[in-house]
Amino acid sequence: MANESKILVQRMYEEAWNQGKLDVIDEICAPDYVGVGPYGDEIGPDAVKRGVANRRAGFPDIHVTIDDLIAEGDKIVARLTFRGTHKGEFQGIQPTNREVTWSGIWIYRVANGKFVERWHSYDMLGLMKQLGAISGP
Repeated sequence: MANESKILVQRMYEEAWNQGKLDVIDEICAPDYVGVGPYGDEIGPDAVKRGVANRRAGFPDIHVTIDDLIAEGDKIVARLTFRGTHKGEFQGIQPTNREVTWSGIWIYRVANGKFVERWHSYDMLGLMKQLGAISGP
């Protein structure tokens, strides 16, 4: 199961995020998928598609690197690095054309060969500072 779970994560970030092939989300997320994160819950594959599409709109050249994948039982943890140029509106912030990098941790639960749950956290503070939305050390 660990290798199968790793393939799901690789498909999510290589195909959906990096290449913009959002239809893959229907293949890898269960219909009753629930994702919990800092900006609200995602219920179902269509919500995941909207989330990826929103980030790709804000950062059209977005590229996600999988830094680590750790599988245990029905869960898989991904440590990720996101890079992109802010060329579209993101979280109400108008384009800055700044190149930004942020990281995060995603934990997925897999059942029957698909993602059924996800919890994640990422460096929103660092991203907002890079975009000039907030100041400080």
